[in-house]
Amino acid sequence: MMLPPYPFAAIVGQTQLKNSVLLAAVDWRLGVLLRGDKGAGKTTAARALAELLPAPSPFIDLPIGVTEDRLLGGINLSATLKGEPSLRPGLLSEADGGVLYVDEVNLLPDHLADALLDAAATGINNVEREGFSTTHDARFVLLGSMNQEEGSLRPQLLDRFALVVDVSASFDPTERRQVVERRLSYEKDPVAFVNRWKEEQSRIQAQIEKARSQLASILFPQEMLDRISQAVCDLGVNSLRADLAIARASCAQAALLNRDRVLQEHIDAVMPFALGHRVTCPPRNPQPPSRMPNSASPPKNDHRTDGPHQTEAKERLFSSQPISMPFLSRVSEPGEPGVVASKKGEAPGQVIRTRRADQPQELDVRSSVVEAVSQRGKASLRSEDLYEKVRKPLSGSRFLFLVDSSGSHAVQGRMRLVKGAAVGLIERSVHRRDEVAVIVFRGASAEILVEPTGDVDMVRSALEYLPTGGRTPLAHALELAAQLLAEDTILILLTDGHANVASRSDDPWRDALDAASKIRCRSLVIDTELNTNPTGKAKEIAEAMRAEYVKLETLESGEKLSQLLAARMMKHAN
Repeated sequence: MMLPPYPFAAIVGQTQLKNSVLLAAVDWRLGVLLRGDKGAGKTTAARALAELLPAPSPFIDLPIGVTEDRLLGGINLSATLKGEPSLRPGLLSEADGGVLYVDEVNLLPDHLADALLDAAATGINNVEREGFSTTHDARFVLLGSMNQEEGSLRPQLLDRFALVVDVSASFDPTERRQVVERRLSYEKDPVAFVNRWKEEQSRIQAQIEKARSQLASILFPQEMLDRISQAVCDLGVNSLRADLAIARASCAQAALLNRDRVLQEHIDAVMPFALGHRVTCPPRNPQPPSRMPNSASPPKNDHRTDGPHQTEAKERLFSSQPISMPFLSRVSEPGEPGVVASKKGEAPGQVIRTRRADQPQELDVRSSVVEAVSQRGKASLRSEDLYEKVRKPLSGSRFLFLVDSSGSHAVQGRMRLVKGAAVGLIERSVHRRDEVAVIVFRGASAEILVEPTGDVDMVRSALEYLPTGGRTPLAHALELAAQLLAEDTILILLTDGHANVASRSDDPWRDALDAASKIRCRSLVIDTELNTNPTGKAKEIAEAMRAEYVKLETLESGEKLSQLLAARMMKHAN
């Protein structure tokens, strides 16, 4: 006997969680991501919401191990074996009109997450398989949940969720006691418990139905739109999805409260849900903090020089200059072919072989047809003919950035390009299974600015507030990097090569070359030296590391750098 779902009305506390999912129930385009610890009520709320939607409203709990065919739709094997090949719908089609819940959405493969969010935004899913194509409705309330300790979502995917709510268990003893009391009562007699909350459930259900019917007629004064745009601009949010999410959520909020137009109070109520996950960088023209986070204090009275251009070692703060960067998900070792980052929509992992399977997870049509023809002389498939594709599992990489923030990069604001290159590579190349670590070197020594982490936003913010000044302890940075090398590390060194702080001897340059020769991982050196008086030191470091080498030239825009790096990476892929 299937137990009735826990009533939405019986959920104790969690006001923000309940408000956000009710907004999505009114406007299905408002996908909601629930972030927080396990046991905080995320799954309970998601299941309970489906009971409030007009019947029939399916609740689809998407398994993390779902295949592309099961999610999007694929070949109908039973019909195909009867000689009537056709497509069968996937879970996106089955979720139409209901709730699609993805627990641990941050662990979902990127290409599936992209396809899922595309359908959630448009309400339509296009299926193309083995020469067949079909289109079906996929208008569902998308609810995702995740525990940030198990990895983050790529910024591009996170931005696709209209609303994000951080959920945590209450530390109010009275509230926790109520949660436990209600849960025990539900487990003792689920039917009786649900009946006790039936009246309140009906009230919320009627509220949702009325709000849905009024949604299209809600007035949105231009003054309110102006306020939304101004608030988003003031916070430095780039994505226009932020403005649209606030506008749609404000309309849904007004409809839920039975208002005929959007007021400032409605905007204020939803803005934290729409902007909390998008405000990841400081606002425009930010004032730097009095003490930079995660950075060592500069040496007192340090007025030493660094290179031919540097006349003073005074620390300065440069913002990053945005640079359009290519994907750099894998850099090849010498003599090995590179692996180009998978594009949107591609299946994860390379197909390494096929195998027989009565119920294939991913049908290999060619092998199956060949088997049928070789056995019976015709392409009529039977279950014993079927083959499935076997893919190589994807594993994460550690991206280790070594960033030279010495005083020579203060010349002509060079540090802006250095930060822009690092941030651009991180945003374009680091995926959910990957982790990033950052080592910075300036002054007397190098330091680990960011320990290995999957939190890309934290890395970006740390680089934004990284000061510039002092000498160049390159050898120490490379020695520190050797301690962080893992099995699948990709090291990216951004430096002009002006090593002038010794590590193990009296010769800073010799120490740097020795440390570079001991680096044994896939590496890329970006030479940040100005062309006015080149020394070629960074190139020598690259040769000692057996690394790829790219020159960061004085640029009018980021496009030239992007083209240079793309050409280097394509050389490995061929």
